[in-house]
Amino acid sequence: MDGDFLLLHRMQNGDDQAIESFVRKYYPKIMRYCHLHIKDTSFVEDLTQETFARFFRTLHQYQHYGKAANYLYVIAGNLCRDYYRKPEELPMEELPEHPVCLMESLDLRMDVHMALERLPQELREVTILYFFQEVRQKEIARILGISLPLVKYRIKRAKELLTIYLGKEDFE
Repeated sequence: MDGDFLLLHRMQNGDDQAIESFVRKYYPKIMRYCHLHIKDTSFVEDLTQETFARFFRTLHQYQHYGKAANYLYVIAGNLCRDYYRKPEELPMEELPEHPVCLMESLDLRMDVHMALERLPQELREVTILYFFQEVRQKEIARILGISLPLVKYRIKRAKELLTIYLGKEDFE
């Protein structure tokens, strides 16, 4: 039984403080997860909010078998995939001027984001969960409904490809 069991029980009984604690705990993680999937930051907040809205709509049916975070990642992952199925209607906006060090940081982020986009979907999903969300391999297997050896293989293959894409000695 993990630390969320009592929190979820309190939420199912209508405890507003428990709901607030749950959102405070997971909102930044889910927002970061969505941000790593979606290029347009204006939609990241919407997808994050929709993830929690869907979770809370089905809270009364939720059976606590695993970690609540896993369920949130599944919902967020489905919403991110749905986002890419919709036609793109995003205008290009100019970036404001930044100091040089901020630009270098943005360049690195863009390089990493572009490298992630080049990965096949199944490798990208595992990479985001493992490296950016710091989800354990066993949990990734549960979230994605795949075997642990397959998770390990995908992480290894993603490292190999990212090393090539980013021109680095080793990706860790």
